[in-house]
Amino acid sequence: MRNLLRLTTAYRAISADALRKEAAHACLVVFPDEKYLRPLLRECAKAFFAAEDGSRVAELIDKESYSDCLFFPAAGGKLTADDGAHIIDESLLRPVEGDKKLFVLDGFHNASAIVQNKLLKILEEPPRGVHFLLGAATEYSVLATVLSRVKKFAESPFSEEAVFQALNRIYPARTGLREAAAACGGIFSAAEALLSGGGEDFALAERLLLGRETEKLSREIGDRKDKKVFLSALRLVLRDMLLLKTGQGKYAARTGGQTEALAREYPAGAIVFAIERVAEAEKQVTFNANFGQCVETLAIAIGKEKIKWQKLS
Repeated sequence: MRNLLRLTTAYRAISADALRKEAAHACLVVFPDEKYLRPLLRECAKAFFAAEDGSRVAELIDKESYSDCLFFPAAGGKLTADDGAHIIDESLLRPVEGDKKLFVLDGFHNASAIVQNKLLKILEEPPRGVHFLLGAATEYSVLATVLSRVKKFAESPFSEEAVFQALNRIYPARTGLREAAAACGGIFSAAEALLSGGGEDFALAERLLLGRETEKLSREIGDRKDKKVFLSALRLVLRDMLLLKTGQGKYAARTGGQTEALAREYPAGAIVFAIERVAEAEKQVTFNANFGQCVETLAIAIGKEKIKWQKLS
């Protein structure tokens, strides 16, 4: 996983800045994979201090116990006003071991406006030798006033091949690596979730496209923990259906069986429509739409579009 995180723009830029001794006073890393946001921040912190793998500083940063690199909040927590006050007070103290101190603020997208405003001045004018590394899964909840005070790195999802190679290193004996990499949308934790499900999300996606017992199946899918993972699986099934439909089956991740049968049943226009509607559903889920209702509405719309195209053909 470390190799994958080091492909990010943020890691490479911070590494280059460290070599030139030109570190920005405040950086924001926007990384869509929330599960691996904190590990990425640890890698960036090691780059900031030019800490070589295996060195004492690198090992201490991995443990979040290096005296000149302070992580907030505690893992799994949320930045609070008390954290903000602590950060401000701590920033006035000199570094312990070197000539610079780094504050790593994880999950900044979850910080309230009150907390963000409390940190504004210090982000803009930190004491000498004090630097900030902020991490957020999305920038939409980060105040514009904060964004204007930081150097922003907006990370794109990883390539399918990069995810596949990482999966192959970590899970060499597992099956379905290629399908998980293709379906995850470049989000590594989504690929892991698809693997852990043993292909169940793909099977549910195929069942939904069959158009039988839609209401019951939508409730079953709606109760799943990893909602976006199911939509990722559905998107891949539809993509492969379209590839099979248009004679490009050699590029499909899943061929044969139910996916091939669905490709024969669905007109190409209906598949394109379905892919577009899945993208809309993903946006709705991001804004906390009821997932079961969202899936049922999606399935009904896809079914109607399929019938329309079948009548036209």
